[in-house]
Amino acid sequence: MENELWRWLWTCSAVVFSLAEVFTAGFFLLPFAIGAAAAAVLAWVDAHVLWQWLAFFAGTVASFVYLRRFVRRQNDVEQPRVGANRLIDAQGKVIERVDDDAQTGMVRVGGEQWRATAAEPIEADTQVVITEIDGTRLVVAPVPRQHSTKSKESKES
Repeated sequence: MENELWRWLWTCSAVVFSLAEVFTAGFFLLPFAIGAAAAAVLAWVDAHVLWQWLAFFAGTVASFVYLRRFVRRQNDVEQPRVGANRLIDAQGKVIERVDDDAQTGMVRVGGEQWRATAAEPIEADTQVVITEIDGTRLVVAPVPRQHSTKSKESKES
């Protein structure tokens, strides 16, 4: 094949791999796009086809190694919670007594109202913490009250 054909083959391959990467997850096709782009550069400067193939393989392997390190670092970061799971560990206030036996209980978290369940009944106006999500209900527990020694000392003086 003449070099003119290789120029367009490598250039089109780089574009196709780049566009296909947009529709796939995990940076799988990006290394191939980088390798094809490296080969395209050599084809456009009239390098021999063997050097183009070597550039394609070397560029692909090098970018696989580099991107794998990048992807691992991104996977180590805790992903943000979405949906109802974002409420786990958040605090709220009971607006209707939470009682599993009576099948009642409403909690306000931020500006949202949620049905709630708990291991033990919890009275209205009690501060609670969300421990887990059970379907469409929040599982809550009362926030433990903390007695500080500073407040006791300030009352005594």
